[in-house]
Amino acid sequence: MANVNIRRDVTDPFYRYKMERLQSKIEGKGNGIKTVIVNLSNVADQLDRPPSYVIKYFGFELGAQTNIDPKDDRWIINGAHEATKLQDYLDGFISKFVLCKDCKNPETVVSVKEGDIILDCKACGMRTKADGRHKLGAFILKNAPKKGKKDKSTKKADRRARKEAEKNGTAEENGNGHPSPGDSGSDQGEENGDLAVEAGSDDELTRKINSEAKELPSEPATDGGDVQWSVDMSEEAIKARAKALPEDLKQTLVIDEDAEEGQNGGKSAYDEFGDWIDEQAKEEGSVSKIKDVDIYKKAKDLGIESKHRTPTVLAMSLFDDNIAKQIEPRAPLLKKMIGDSEKHQKAFLGGLERFVGETHPNLMPTVSAILIPIYQEDIIPEDVLKAWGAKASKKYVDLQTSRKVRKSAEKFMEWLENAESDEDEDDDE
Repeated sequence: MANVNIRRDVTDPFYRYKMERLQSKIEGKGNGIKTVIVNLSNVADQLDRPPSYVIKYFGFELGAQTNIDPKDDRWIINGAHEATKLQDYLDGFISKFVLCKDCKNPETVVSVKEGDIILDCKACGMRTKADGRHKLGAFILKNAPKKGKKDKSTKKADRRARKEAEKNGTAEENGNGHPSPGDSGSDQGEENGDLAVEAGSDDELTRKINSEAKELPSEPATDGGDVQWSVDMSEEAIKARAKALPEDLKQTLVIDEDAEEGQNGGKSAYDEFGDWIDEQAKEEGSVSKIKDVDIYKKAKDLGIESKHRTPTVLAMSLFDDNIAKQIEPRAPLLKKMIGDSEKHQKAFLGGLERFVGETHPNLMPTVSAILIPIYQEDIIPEDVLKAWGAKASKKYVDLQTSRKVRKSAEKFMEWLENAESDEDEDDDE
């Protein structure tokens, strides 16, 4: 099932917030005709909103009756409605009841406070109000998320926010740049007993600490103020600290020295590389007309010619609907940039999954035809292809799409097994 950007006004193929494209099925005839939204539960989950909010919004916009609590997960709108039309209405729901009004990110949790619908953004920390004038606003107020135990959407948003904070080196600060509760900058420190030594009785341990503290040499104040402690968070310092870790600890941490992320929220080198290929394809009239040497030179200029994520960008940007015929002419470039690294090879296959599963779903039936030249031109070896085909993965696409891609590759996998058997028989003769 093809994925689209949650904000469809964002055309960047590497935009991190994705959702399934709505799938609808029209059933019945005459006055009994109705539209079943097949994957509404999945889409609503990806938006961190109850499905009842989405189906009710459609009902208000279309002036049609809906079922808001089906036991069989069949979300129905009375009348015949095309999926493309519903997708357009979904954009309105996302704008009004999902996106943060400040940063426009969809990492929000909805709550009700004093008659207002609050969107608590886990990306920037802002709390903004949703459009209360819409009819859905009254429905949300009557069906507000339950207080107390965190719901699934809140937990999901919190996890994403923590990961983003850790990635940016700001795990100890919230979205407003203030210390998180429980750290040294929080009032809760006193409640947790952090100041017990100063506030407690003058017992034997306290007297000993105070006595030994007096004997410590003091540093002269440079400007009359408190000494300011800091940690070097430069890229070089972070990499140096990572390399100094024990090997067993390195394996438990996600340390990606190839991140090459853009500074201050800008585009990464990989984004620039993909955009450059798209621009060249438009200028030349076809992606096939871009020269291999120019592609390699651009990657080298960006410093990513040997990075393992670069093959993913190549798989997603270097081809069009004629990919099965375009692999062979590009084989020298692909072999040079993928090499013998299994990490690079898997990244290229992951890019192909995105290319077929998300941006070119019409090519889903042709996966076997695409893999044949990849094998014949020695771009990806047999053992890596077999391992890839044996198990679906959600690293690059959602699990359902990954399974569909591998299902389409079954003929190639059978051909690969037969080809190996034929070679064994020839050797025996």
